[in-house]
Formats: sequence, C-alpha cells, structure tokens
Amino acid sequence: MATFISVPLKKSSEVDLVKPLSKFVTATYPAGEEQAEYIRSVEELNKLRKNALGRPLDKHESSLEILLRLERLPDSNAFDKGSLFGGSVKLALASLGYEKTCVLFNGAALASQIASEQNLDSDEGLKAAAKYYQLASGAFGHIKDTVLSALNREPTMDVSPETVGTLSLIMLAQAQEVFFLKATSDKMKDAIIAKLANQTADFYGDAFKQCQYKENLPKYFYFQEVLPVLAAKHCIMQANAELHQSLLAKQKKRFGEEIARLQHATELVKTVASRYDEYVSVKDLSDKISRALTAAKKDNDFIYHDRVPEVKDLEHIGKAALVKATAITPPLSAKFTDLFEKMVPMAVQQSMSVYSQRKAETVNRLVGTMREATNLCNGVLASLNLPAALEDLSGDSIPQSIVEKARAIVQQGGLQSIEQLIRDLPELLTRNREILDESLKMLSDEESTDSELRSKFSQRWNRTPSGDLYKPLRAEGGNFRSVLDKAVQADQVVKERYNTHCEMIALLCKPEAELTAAIPSANPVKTLQGSEVVSVLRSQLARLEEVKKERERLEAEIKGVTFDMSSSFLTALAQDGAINEEALSMSQLDQSYGSYSQRVQASLRSQEELLGKVQTSHQEFSKLKQSNSEANDREEVLKKLASAHDSYVEITSNLKEGTKFYNDLTEILLKFQNKCSDIVFARKTERDELLKDLQQSIAREPSAPSFNVPAYQTNPAPTAADPAPAPRTVFVSSQSSMDRLVTLMNLSSAAEVTLGLPFLRLMGLPITAGCYTAWNRTRVCSDVSSTEMQCLRPVRHSGALRASFIIALDGFCDCT
Repeated sequence: MATFISVPLKKSSEVDLVKPLSKFVTATYPAGEEQAEYIRSVEELNKLRKNALGRPLDKHESSLEILLRLERLPDSNAFDKGSLFGGSVKLALASLGYEKTCVLFNGAALASQIASEQNLDSDEGLKAAAKYYQLASGAFGHIKDTVLSALNREPTMDVSPETVGTLSLIMLAQAQEVFFLKATSDKMKDAIIAKLANQTADFYGDAFKQCQYKENLPKYFYFQEVLPVLAAKHCIMQANAELHQSLLAKQKKRFGEEIARLQHATELVKTVASRYDEYVSVKDLSDKISRALTAAKKDNDFIYHDRVPEVKDLEHIGKAALVKATAITPPLSAKFTDLFEKMVPMAVQQSMSVYSQRKAETVNRLVGTMREATNLCNGVLASLNLPAALEDLSGDSIPQSIVEKARAIVQQGGLQSIEQLIRDLPELLTRNREILDESLKMLSDEESTDSELRSKFSQRWNRTPSGDLYKPLRAEGGNFRSVLDKAVQADQVVKERYNTHCEMIALLCKPEAELTAAIPSANPVKTLQGSEVVSVLRSQLARLEEVKKERERLEAEIKGVTFDMSSSFLTALAQDGAINEEALSMSQLDQSYGSYSQRVQASLRSQEELLGKVQTSHQEFSKLKQSNSEANDREEVLKKLASAHDSYVEITSNLKEGTKFYNDLTEILLKFQNKCSDIVFARKTERDELLKDLQQSIAREPSAPSFNVPAYQTNPAPTAADPAPAPRTVFVSSQSSMDRLVTLMNLSSAAEVTLGLPFLRLMGLPITAGCYTAWNRTRVCSDVSSTEMQCLRPVRHSGALRASFIIALDGFCDCT
C-alpha cells in the first residue's frame, strides 16, 4: 500500500559565475586582500555549484549536504551597481533570488527522494523518512512564505507559491503516514492509531483539494501521478481509521458500531480498488477489513443482535498530528561556510569603516581614562613610598612589595627585553617611511611625465591631469606622514622616560643580595607595627588594589563588546535608500558603552576618595616615624624603586603598543602602495594608448596644402594631326612655387614633394624664391641670371636631388 510521492529535481544548465561576479567585485571593491578574498569566494561558489549540478546526485544524505552548502549565495543587495550578467539591476537581483530559490527547491526535492528510499520495515528507516519528509515540507513552505517575495518577476510554474504550497502539504501528509506506520508496527493502542490515521487522511484531503486547481502543479506532475495517489491515500487512511476505531468499539461492546465502521471502510477500499488500482494496491487492507466484517456480522447475528447505526450517526474519530514542517533556519548544512559573509554594498562598507573608527575612539577613550587614573594612583603611592613604607618597619630588610616588583621585572625580561624593543622601533619606522616615500614617488614620477606631455601636446592631451586625480591619495599620504611624525615624538618621550629610570630598573634586575646591599639601612621602627594608623593604611591600600583589579576586568569587558552594524546599515539602506551613519552609530555606541562609561566614572570617583584618605593617613603615619637622615635616604631609594617598576611596566606596554602600531601601519601602507601602484599602472596604460592615437592622428594630417597638377601632365600627347603647341617661355604668374618645384623635379605626386622639402631643409639648403625661379627656367632653357645660378649651385652638389633634375640642370649649364 505504501506508495510515496517524491519530487523531481529542477534541471540546471552550467553557468560560469566566476567571470561576471569577479568583474563586479573588481569594479566595486578596491584592490587589496579584501577584494582577493571575495574573488576566491566566487571561485569556491562556482566550484560548489559545478559539484552539485555537474553530476547526478545520489539519494543519500551526503548529496543533500553538497546541495545545501549552496544555500547562501551572495545577498542580492550586495550587488547594487548594475547587472552582473549584462542586464538591468532588477534582472540581476531576480536572477540571484531565483538561483537561491532553485537551490532550496532542489534541497527539498532531494530530501523527499531520500525519504522515499528508506526501508520502512525498520525503525531507523521510519525515523529517517519522517525526518526528511518534514524537512522537505518546511523547505517548500519556506519558499512559499519568504523566498518568493524577494523575486522581482513571476517565477516558473514549478516554484510558484501555489505549487510549493501544495508540495509542502503532500510532504507533511507523508510524514504523518510514516508515524502511522510506526504506531502500527509498534502495536500501539487502537485509539491512538485511529487518530493518527484520521489526521493523515485529513492532510491528504487538504493536499487533494489544492490539486483541484490544475494551475497549482505543473502539468507533467499533475496528470501522471499526484492527484490519483492523493485521492487514494485519503480513502485508504480513512479506511484505516475506521478499521482501528471498529476494534475500539468491539472492546467497548459496541458491536453495531463495529459493523458500521467496517462497512464504511469496505466502501472506501472498494472505491480505491475501482478507480486507483493502477497507482495503489489495497488488496491486503481489503482482505483484512473483509475478514473482520464477516466475523463481526456473524457474531452479531448469532449472539449480540446489536443495531447497526448509519455512518452519519457515528461519533467522529479524533485526530492526532505528530508532525510539523521543519523550520528553515540557516545554516541547513553542518559543513556550511558563508563564503560572502563580509560582502556588503559599498555604502554599507563605508559606513562600517566609519563606525569602526567611532567604536575604536570610544573604546580608546574609556580605556585611556582608566589607564591614566591607574598611573595617577601608582604615582601618588610611589611618592608616598606605599606600600613599601608599611612593609619596611624593620629598617633593614627588603619590603616584600619591592621583592615582588623586582621578580616581575626579571620575569618580563628585564633591561634586555625593553632595550630590544627600543632598538626595533627605528627599523620599523624606517620600513614604513620607505613604503610611504616609494608610494608617493610613484605618483610624483607619473605626474611629472603627465605634465611634460601636456606641455608638449597642449590641448590635444585631453585627459584628467594627474595632479587633480592624485589629490585624495596625496592627502591620505600626508595623513600617514603626520601619523609617523607624531609616532616619532611619542617614541622619543618613551626613550627619555626609560633613560630617567634606567638605573633603578637595572638595580631591580640584580640578585636579591645585591639589591639589599644597595638599599640604605635605617633604625628599626617596630613600635609602629601594631599601630592603628598602619592597619587603616593597609586597609585603604587593599581597597585601592581592588579598584585597580576591577578596572582591569572592566577594560577587558569593554574591549570584548561586539555588535554587527552591517544588518542595521543594510536595513536602513533597503528602507530609506540611504544610510544615516552618524545617527545609527551613535545610538548603538551609546547603547553598547553607556553603562560602561558610568562604571568608569564610578571607578574614578572611588579612587579619588580613597587616595584622599590614603594621603591623610600617611601624614599621621609619617609623624609617628622617627625622623632621621638614614630613614629618609632609605625611603627615598624605596620610592625610586617602586616608581622604576611602575615606569618599566608602562614603558614596556608603550613599546609593545608602538611595535604593534608600526606593524599594523605597515599592512595599511602596503595597501596604500598597492592602490598607488594600480592607479599609476592604469594611468601609464591610458597614456600609452593616448600617445599612440596622437601619433596616428599626426601621421594622417597633410604636410602641405593641396596643389594643381600642370595641364601638360594630364593632357594626352599630341598626334600628327594636331598642331604642336608653341613653346611656353613664361609661367603663369599665379602658379605657386610648389607647382614649379613639381615641374622641375619631374615628380609624379605631391607626396614626393612633401617628403622632399623637409629633407632639403635637413641638408641645410636655402630653399628661396630665387632657387625656385632658377629651377623653373631649366625646363625651358630660358635665360638665367647670375644671381639665380648662385642659388642653383649648392643644390646641384647636395646629392639630395633626383637624377632627372640633375640631368636637366646639367643640360641647362651646357646651354648657358
């Protein structure tokens, strides 16, 4: 009887996602590690898609894992600058949304196929089938309720809301049927089985009603098997409900009701057998009901004689739904990795960058305030020689606090560690300066070349001046240089502080015996050990120490606060079309750090109050101590040692922060260098193309004005019948010098003259009016003046003339 419906997968053609998506990424996001990461994600997505669609998927959970790893394509709102595939933005968004819908559809379809392949004779098979049918129902329902609303065009029939809604009902009905089979296999009570069967019939009935509208399912799906199977299943599950309810009636001695229910069940299975026998076999169920009905009638006729009621008068069978569509909450796959988690629109990315700066400023302000307060507290205590003064009541041993401070310095590496950090800073600084200088030099060199070419070609050099284009980069470079200059000043302050306390730090690094010998001795003041002032001071110092520890915990909490503003920015962009970054950021920062700011201020007030009390108690303590020079010298040395320890801790922290700052700045400067390199390369490519176009344009321009070819070169030669024209001894006055030059040199085209004139000029020859006139007269052997002859002679011996001209010239000389 168990015939289950599985949904076929949507077929997909192979699409190369790498080229269009990579083109979008490179056009939208600046060059750097972030862009490279996005391109790697695109390639991984394309590989996953090919793996999921390039081969038939087995009906197994592993295949479902492969498919569901594609569940998160890039969010459509991340691609906000036109179509990826050559269309409009709207089409691009629809294509991405449709792709995501199809992935989820195929996941649901494959889940239905995996469920239909389970062995329903085993508990494991029944559990797996119920799980995957509910997953399929949830996925189809998710497509109907949420995914399709994101599409900007009508979906295909197989993923329309009506279709996926119907499929969700079918999968839920089949999951309920699996629970019915499990209850039957476990021989549960007939009352429970009847309710499960009746609920299953109800689910199948709802799905059947949806299928009454042919538009709700694709034609191939509708006509082949779905509708008759649903109708048959509805009747079969009703028959099962009546069968098990009849058993319950028999137990309650309601023999007439038993017969009525079995008769109704018989009618139901007969309907199935007559109409849907080719789809579902009900022979076993029909035989079982027939045997039960025959036995019930026989007993009632011979023994009980109970009245058989009408079916419409029977009490309604209860229902028990044990299934629920699985809620779709990403990630669906345990192996899923969101490849595009960080990809957001440029407006959101820029807002995130500004928000990160605001957040860093807020954190640094709060942390800096607490650190300043802690340094102030340490300085005050060091100036009072506390707590060392309370521990040094013997006058000859090292106070325990000084011993602990010395041990802490040695454990952190002592002088060697701090000196190594100081030596490293100049190298890190030099590296950053070199990167910055090289980046700006690239811009300057290209800008200089651009200026030279602009000066040479004037208006023809029609591209944006490099100086204008590089203004933002130069401003950014100026900011980096300013940051480096300030860092140098800060480094110098740290070095000066180290030099001030270097001697005492070195003393703290010595063995305990040498340290003891270096501290002056004083007369014992043991009478103060039990005084009330000492107890009060110790209590106040303990409370101050607790304040500082609480401050450390508070600093860790402040640094650990995280909040993803991208979702807020994306929502604002989707709703308003723009992002009010300042308002959203300040609101979130106030919400996230408002309580911490109050706690910081409370900590400062508590410290200020305690320090006032400590100073008052210390004055009383000092009055009780014996006043002598040895005691004063000893206390002064102990103060310096305590101050040296505090300075060592602060200097080490500053140097480590400085090292981290320079290393972080190196990464930023390398990105800046890449940005400069990319734009310079692009400008060079553009320059080369423009130079090539200009050269071709210049070569195509005529070198001289157009001229008329003499008539005797174009007219045909005279025949015997035609009278020979009289020789011309004078040229028309309007004939140009260029015309006469063509006549003299017997050139065939103006191009030769065009090439000839510059060549004669390069030879240093005087191309004068007298020279043209002399050339003219050689053709007609007319009189030539001595002045004109002088013009011709240098030309004759130049070697720059054609043979025809030289012969003509020699002939002329012979005539003269």
